[in-house]
Amino acid sequence: MRKLLCLLMSLAFMSMNAQNIPPKREFRAAWIATVGNIDWPSKQGLDAETQKSEFKAILNQCKKNGLNAVIVQIRPSADALYESPYENWSHYLSGKQGQAPSPYYDPLTFMIEEAHKQCIEFHAWFNPYRALVDANKNIHTKDHVTWQHPEWFLNYGGKRYFDPGLPEVREYFTKIVLDVVKRYDIDAVHFDDYFYPYRIANIEFPDAKSYAKYKGDFTNKDDWRRHNVDVLIEGLSKKIKQTKPTVKFGISPFGVWRNYSKDVEGSHTNGGQTNYDDLYADIVLWMKKGWIDYVLPQLYWEIGHKAADYTELLRWWSEHTYGRNFYIGHGLYQVGVSTKACWRSMNEIESQVAAARKTKNVSGSAYYSANAFKKNLCGLNYTMQDNINTRPALLPQMPWIDHEAPDAPELKVTDSKDGTHLLRWTVKNPSKEDLQFAVYRFAANEKISISSSANLIDIVHGSSYSDNTMGKSGYKYVVTALDRLHNESDMSNSAE
Repeated sequence: MRKLLCLLMSLAFMSMNAQNIPPKREFRAAWIATVGNIDWPSKQGLDAETQKSEFKAILNQCKKNGLNAVIVQIRPSADALYESPYENWSHYLSGKQGQAPSPYYDPLTFMIEEAHKQCIEFHAWFNPYRALVDANKNIHTKDHVTWQHPEWFLNYGGKRYFDPGLPEVREYFTKIVLDVVKRYDIDAVHFDDYFYPYRIANIEFPDAKSYAKYKGDFTNKDDWRRHNVDVLIEGLSKKIKQTKPTVKFGISPFGVWRNYSKDVEGSHTNGGQTNYDDLYADIVLWMKKGWIDYVLPQLYWEIGHKAADYTELLRWWSEHTYGRNFYIGHGLYQVGVSTKACWRSMNEIESQVAAARKTKNVSGSAYYSANAFKKNLCGLNYTMQDNINTRPALLPQMPWIDHEAPDAPELKVTDSKDGTHLLRWTVKNPSKEDLQFAVYRFAANEKISISSSANLIDIVHGSSYSDNTMGKSGYKYVVTALDRLHNESDMSNSAE
C-alpha cells in the first residue's frame, strides 16, 4: 500500500510538470559508494565478471535516468579499488585486503572506459584522511603505510585517521592522487565532506603533538587546522592542473559552511556541526582563491527543515560561488525510507530540483546514492526519466580551464526502408581529441535553434547516429561537436 501511494503521488506531480524543459547544460550525477559495499560491488568476494555486470547495470540506469556523470569512491580508507603502487587492494572487492580481483582486471580502468562509452563523466572520489574504519583492527598488510608509519595516525571515535597536521601526510596523499591523475583517464578528482573528522562531544581530536611541533606562528589551534587543509587543497589544485590541465577538482562539503550565529556571512541555519568550525574546511576560501573547479554541498535536508532549511541553504550557496560551478547534492537515499511524510514520494526531490533550476548560479544536481535507483522506491526511476530529466544535457563549461570550441561537423542524412534516419558526419580534429557529438532534431517547418534542450535528442561518440522515427519523414537535423571540457562547436549544416 505504501509503495502504491508513493507511485500515485509521484505520477500526479509528474503530470503537472510534464511540459517543463530542463536546462540544456546541467551536471547530473550519482554517487557510487564502495565503503561498506553501499553501492558497488553489492558484496565482497564477487568474481570479476559479476562485479563488471553490476557496474554496467548501474551505468545503464544512470543513463536511462538522464545522468551524465558518476562520482565513484575509489579510495575509501587508505586502500584502492584500482592497482595502486602504494596502497592495498580494498577488501570491499575481494573480501580480503590486498587481494586483487579474480580473474584479474583493473576496476578503475574498466569503470572509466564503460562510463565514457556512454558519454558519462567519471569523477574519482578519494577520502583523504580516513585510514581504518575500525581503529582496533588493522586489516592492511605489513608493508602498508598504516604499519610502516604508525606515527602518522591518530585514533578518534573508534576510527583511525591520518594526522592532517603532518607535512609528510600531505605529501603522501598528494602522491596518491597524482598517481591516479597520471595513469588513468579520469575527468575529475573529487573529495566529499570528510576532512578533519566530525566532532565528538567533549572529546578533543588528539593532535596536540603535531600542533606543538608545527604550529609556527599560530596561537589558535582551529586556525592552524584550517590552514593544514588549505595547504593540501591549494597544493593539489596546482599539481592536478600541472599534471593534466583538463582534470577538474571538485569538493562536496557538508551542507552548512557556518551558522549566522557564529558569522554574519553564514547561513540562517542551526547546524550542529559546520565545515568551518568543526571539519576545518574553509570551502568559501577555496572558491575565492580558485583552488577548486566546482562545489557540490550535500543539502540532504528537506524544504522547511527547522535547523537546516534546503531553501535557505540553496540561497546561501548560490550567493557564495565566486565564479566556480555550483551543484546541489540531494539526499535521494531518503525517498520511500525516511519516516518523514515529505520523503514518502518523489515530490520533495522534484521540488528541490525545480527550485535549484530557478536559482542563479546553480548548474546541476548529484544524487546520493546509486543504490536508490536499484530500489526504485516511489517510482523514482520513472520520475527521473519522465519528469526531471526529460532531455539529455550537456555538462556545464569551465572556461577558466578551457573555452576553445572544436570545429563544426559536416553532416549527411540518409533514410532506410524501415524509417530509420542515418546521420553521418565528419569533423576536422587535428589534435585527435576524444570528441562527443550532440544530435538535434527539428520538424520540417521548425526554426533551427540549439539554445535550449527542446530539440536535443542524444549525445554520442563516433561519427554516426541512427534515429528510428517509426516511418516519419520531414525531420531536419544538425550536429555539434563537444570537446573534453564540453565546449560546443557551431552547428553543422542542416540535413534531412
